[in-house]
Amino acid sequence: MTLAALVGGCASTPQTDESLRGRLSVQVAAIDTAPPRSMSAAFVLSGDAVVGRLDLNTPIGTTLARASWAPGYVELATPQGTTSHASLGDMTREVVGEVLPVEALFDWMRGRPWSGAPSRTNSPPMDAGFEQLGWKVDLSRFEAGGLAARRDSPPAVAVQVRLDRP
Repeated sequence: MTLAALVGGCASTPQTDESLRGRLSVQVAAIDTAPPRSMSAAFVLSGDAVVGRLDLNTPIGTTLARASWAPGYVELATPQGTTSHASLGDMTREVVGEVLPVEALFDWMRGRPWSGAPSRTNSPPMDAGFEQLGWKVDLSRFEAGGLAARRDSPPAVAVQVRLDRP
């Protein structure tokens, strides 16, 4: 299964004015016998960490994957079929080989730490941002719609986001 299948699903999640849209890329470094992995896609993230949906699309709008979740329910739909998972972490681990902090991304993409875990604000002269869940979140380009998050523990994972601004 490819990294592009990372996020998809079938539950109906209300679209709100709070939906986040843009481009997302994920890179996972090689480790031991596992090769490096990467993906890039347009995304729409709606709902919240409890009930939500993440759509990944090609540049021409074709759906690569849709993840939907609610309490006790995580589903991933791709062109290869639909699978159920115990949690968002389990889903990303199966698809990407690593757990991605999907729940925290809702807040990170709004320029703030997630309320579900402790965080530490970076001190100057470091880039604007914070550390949370073992990830370094760089907000130095946030005003222009840019966000970078990286986890350095092996295998290293980098997430780059470019948000569409109204």
